[in-house]
Amino acid sequence: MNYLVKFMITIEVTQKISAPVEQVCQILLDHPKLERFFNAKIKTTQIQNEGELIGGKGAVRQITIGKIVFEEKIISATNEHICYRIIGNWPVSDHQGDIQLTSLGVDNQTTQLDYIIKFNGPKWLPSFLLKFFVASDINKAMKKLAEHFEDGHISVENIA
Repeated sequence: MNYLVKFMITIEVTQKISAPVEQVCQILLDHPKLERFFNAKIKTTQIQNEGELIGGKGAVRQITIGKIVFEEKIISATNEHICYRIIGNWPVSDHQGDIQLTSLGVDNQTTQLDYIIKFNGPKWLPSFLLKFFVASDINKAMKKLAEHFEDGHISVENIA
């Protein structure tokens, strides 16, 4: 009998970003350029469905972290919400990421990003350890994203 119980890991990160919602969304859906923020190599393997935001619903990105390679699919994407899932059950199972973007202030020049990730880790890896490392990476990435806009990269056209 298997007595190991899997507990869903939940990571929640909130970050304020000095840019309008639409610009933050465009940056987050520009998959190959996400490497600027995340400690991973990212490449688009399938483009979005017809009529969707660029990089949005239907897009698939390949993530490489060291020797670990997996794919994520964008399930839905609007300027205010991005939802993605890992395809398959490796390296973690039942993985879903949700990014909610909310406009703040009367000038709509600030965005609150609420990022929630839920998944099950492999049985051989303690959940608290996996949660610590993933949360640390996500927190660093969201700080880099905020710094990107603070450094004057306000419009998507300025991104090389």
